[in-house]
Amino acid sequence: MADQYDVVVIGAGPGGYVAAIRAAQLGLKVACVDKQWLGGVCLNIGCIPSKALLKNAEYIHTVKKRGKELGFSYDNLKVDYGVAFKRSRDASNRLVKGIGFLFRKNGVDHVEGSATIVDANTVKVTGEKGEQTLSAKNIIIATGARPRELPGLEFDGEKIISYIEGIMMDRLPKSVVVVGSGAIGVEFSYIWANYDVKVTMVEIADRMLPREEPEVSAVMQKAYKKLGVDFKANTTITNVDKSAADGVKVTMSDGSEVEADFVMVAAAFVPNVEGIGLDAAGVQLSDRGMVAVDNQMRTNVPNIYAIGDCTGGGGKMLAHVASAMGIVAAEIIGGHETVEIDYKMVPGATYAVPQVASFGYTEAEAKEAGMEINVGTFPFSANGRALGMGEKEGFVKIISDAKYGEILGAHMVGPDVAELLPELTLAQQMEMTAEEIARNIHAHPTLSEVIMEAAHGVEGQPIHI
Repeated sequence: MADQYDVVVIGAGPGGYVAAIRAAQLGLKVACVDKQWLGGVCLNIGCIPSKALLKNAEYIHTVKKRGKELGFSYDNLKVDYGVAFKRSRDASNRLVKGIGFLFRKNGVDHVEGSATIVDANTVKVTGEKGEQTLSAKNIIIATGARPRELPGLEFDGEKIISYIEGIMMDRLPKSVVVVGSGAIGVEFSYIWANYDVKVTMVEIADRMLPREEPEVSAVMQKAYKKLGVDFKANTTITNVDKSAADGVKVTMSDGSEVEADFVMVAAAFVPNVEGIGLDAAGVQLSDRGMVAVDNQMRTNVPNIYAIGDCTGGGGKMLAHVASAMGIVAAEIIGGHETVEIDYKMVPGATYAVPQVASFGYTEAEAKEAGMEINVGTFPFSANGRALGMGEKEGFVKIISDAKYGEILGAHMVGPDVAELLPELTLAQQMEMTAEEIARNIHAHPTLSEVIMEAAHGVEGQPIHI
């Protein structure tokens, strides 16, 4: 006889495990199935271990690149990437164990194995213990996504790799070609460059971080040039010669050639929708091959929901988007009041030095949409806290509606800006105006004062510039 559940969640990443816990909190009987990891990509080979490696790289950058400025001196400095790698794995493992604890605390059954949807109310799980059948009143699909291969750059795990192999390396390469300058490409390049790896970044667009404001891209490109990264915009790879016993020779569309240990492709993702029984259940895909859902995460099958990267995440394949989608799905199933997601206003961040954080409309997007806007910008070079930290590069830019003062977006590059973003996203969600942010008294000296000053600038009344 099949095990009976109110909800069966397929996938235990940031979307799946959050959905499972929230559903259990609402009094539902829940099982969460995963064939590989609790915590999914984010906790195991993504967000968490990468941020640990980035912190090590930041320390090295402070000592090696800025030592003279800050009064540091040293003889025969040694850095051990193996220690940094172990620290990254320890951080990951600690959080993964924490999810297991949370499942037990909330009464979620963790079922290990590969899940296949047999029909709209049945999930078959195949694992080391054989086959198990789960009967579900509702199913939440949270199968995530995987790195996308590019033509001529198919993964072989050695000479052409994805970020997965990159983050699981316990040793440093001597040289790398990174394809793509989105968050993953930028973050890995920062890590490797600070360990004196020769990094060449290749970007098909005309600038680094092409989804960000052009002024943000300019700050990042300047910083990466100082770091020693060779950034090539408007460039593609035309050939990779893998004939040598070790390393590759990469030919670019600009005619240049680079020899490197390997090429890491960090360009795009493809949803994991194959082999999970979507056809058997009658679940439809979008034109882009992702699970199609409405604003309440429902697929075309009434009791089957989908969340996270397998749906495209509303255009943003981010861990926190998957978690938010998971909460909405669980609350809809549990009959609890919920709040639909405004994907345009979802925040995003790139963790390097300087750091990048943004949400909402860019200035160009707002103008293209026919909006009348006001813009306020304030540099970190005029902020006392930033100067004290020795981190004067970057700025905060706030875009608001000219008539009503509604916040339409914000774009930041500089020290710890990801930590500053929630003030602005909360203000936008609560329909506050830039004037109200400016009137909010910010402690001095803090980095957050740059937000206050930029808000003053929106109103045409900047104080300190």
